[in-house]
Parts: sequence; structure tokens; C-alpha cells
Amino acid sequence: MEFTVNRSDLVRELALSQGVVEKRTTMPILANVLLEARPQGVVLSATDLELGIRCECPADVRQPGALSVPARRLLDYVRLLPDAAIQMKGTENAWLQMVCGRSRTRLAGLPADQFPELPDMPDPLVRLPARLLSGMVSRTIFAISAEESRFTLNGALLFLRAGRIGMVSTDGHRLALCEHGLEGYDGPPQRVLVPKKALAELSKLLHEAGSEAEVELAADDTHVFFRTARRLLVARRLVGTFPDYERVLPTAQPHRTVLRREEFRASLERVSQFSDERSRAVKLRFGPGEMVVYSSLSDTGETEESLPVEYEGSGLEVGFNAQYLTEFLRAVSEEEVTFLLKDASSAGELRPVAQPGGYEYRYIVMPMRI
Repeated sequence: MEFTVNRSDLVRELALSQGVVEKRTTMPILANVLLEARPQGVVLSATDLELGIRCECPADVRQPGALSVPARRLLDYVRLLPDAAIQMKGTENAWLQMVCGRSRTRLAGLPADQFPELPDMPDPLVRLPARLLSGMVSRTIFAISAEESRFTLNGALLFLRAGRIGMVSTDGHRLALCEHGLEGYDGPPQRVLVPKKALAELSKLLHEAGSEAEVELAADDTHVFFRTARRLLVARRLVGTFPDYERVLPTAQPHRTVLRREEFRASLERVSQFSDERSRAVKLRFGPGEMVVYSSLSDTGETEESLPVEYEGSGLEVGFNAQYLTEFLRAVSEEEVTFLLKDASSAGELRPVAQPGGYEYRYIVMPMRI
């Protein structure tokens, strides 16, 4: 294996692999990145056996071949090199020789045949704009459960049906649902549980690809695949049955409030400083033209803030986890949000007043007894 690659190109692709590389493992090969010199360039692959990524990097290849080397060490070293061409050559004893300017370096690696093989991507189900999928991920990923025992909630449900794509996540206390119209898909309904780690890496990949890029989506019995022009992300599907989220979507909500998103977020963050660190509970009191955000701790103090609002309905007081509310408010960019309520013991719902880009976004939050 022998090739010449531009430092900035290599750093960009190596950085994308770092979130996939297994950092604490009894299998040293999983801490490595596989370098494959092919006629069209260099292909970089990384995997933790649950998630894998393959990136193509332009290079002048003089001799095809493959070698795996420690991913973090390679990235940390290459980042410090001057922005110039790097000559790389694999030796028979699985060492990587690197020459850049006046630097001469040798890095110990492992044979390529020890590296786990990534599954091949089947025919795509659909091709969609990267910005559409990126928007869905950012609106749902924060509501995924962090409890490992509830493994079916450790990811988001991605669904396809004729003319429609959507993503939904829940941790049992709140639910985020984002849907969008989709042209070019008229096949049978599809449902795939995508792990949270895969969604986080997908978000990075889509950001790097750019808002004008397109992504191909495919799935088989065990994996889900996302491919942009030069990069492929492969994730093992979560096994299990996702909750019937449609049953918990509120219907009758007579109390309606319109809030300025940034003003509401800032008020929640201030008031929650006087809430319990575990529950983050705050009270919201709704009345004609006004909403009061209140919290108190017996050994610390209390605070309240009044916000002018458009409110429809009778007086109402409801408790919520402030963190759950602020995470939604950070996920949207619209200036105003609608807060829909039934009563103090029923789930509340937040939506952007305007839903630009064709999204239909609903965020459901269970109340708290305070």
C-alpha cells in the first residue's frame, strides 16, 4: 500500500470516524481505522460492531493495499502536521510509514484481514434531502431515553409510508414527533429503530455533507444504512417493539397559550435555578394575558417571573420538568411556540406556531405533581 494524500482531506475524514471507533474495548482492532488504498482513492472504515462508517478520501494511489492503524493516534498526529501532502506507505509487518515535509514517522498497526467487515448496502428505499433528515434528528434525538434497561427506547423510530417520512422518540415522560411530506416513495410502510449513537453520528455526517446534499436510506433485516456521495453510515437496528405513540397523542386541549420562545426559555433557565436538581420541577400558572413561572426550595429560596402571553381558557396551574421544556425550546428556531393543555393532570403539548420547511412537529410532556 502506498499513496499520497492531502492533510486537510485526511483530517476531515478521520474526524468523522472518531465517534464510531470503540475507545474501551478488549478487541484492539476496534480502536483502529482501516485504510484501503484503491485506484479511485483511499477508503477509511471504522466500527464498534454496532455502528460503522466508511468514508472516501481523494488520494494519489501508487500501490493498492490495506492496513489498520490506531484511529485516535493517527488523527492527533496528522492534525499537527503542516497543511501539505502526506506520503503514506504500508510495510509487510503492518507498520505505516508517513512522510510530510521534514517529518518521518512510523506507526504500528494491525493486518487488514483482522478488521471486521462492514455489511453491504442494499438497494435504497428512498433518496431525500440531507437537510430534511438532519432537521428530524435534531428535533427528536434529545427525547431518547438514557436508561439502558429500556433498550427499545434507546433510539428513535424512523418510519416511511406513501408520501410521508417521520421520526419519533420517547423516554416515557415526553415524546417528540416530527413528520414531513416525501416525494418518490410509494412502497409498503417501513419502521426502523435507529440507536441514539447512530443518530448522533448521522447528524455529523449530514452537517459535513451540506444542506444541499442528498442522502440514500436503506435497510435490511439487521441494519439501517445512510449514504451520502462519499460516506456510508451503517447501524445495527434495535430489536423490539416501539410503544404505540399514536395512542398518547393528545386530542382535546381547550387551554391554548402562545409564547415567545426565547423569552420563555430564558425565564425557565433562571427560575429552574431554584428547583430540585433531580426533578427540575417548576410551576406554570396561566391566567388572562399572563403566565407565571414559579419555583422554590425550602433551604435555598424562591423565585417567580411573569410573562405576557396570549392565553385562551380558565385559570390553570401545572408542574413540569424545566429541562424537558428548555430542550424543546432549544431544538426549534421559530420565534413563537404554542402551549396546549387540557388540565393539571394531563400531558401538555408544545408546537412551533409556524412550521417552516414543511415539518409537522409535536412535543408531548407529562406533568409533575409538585
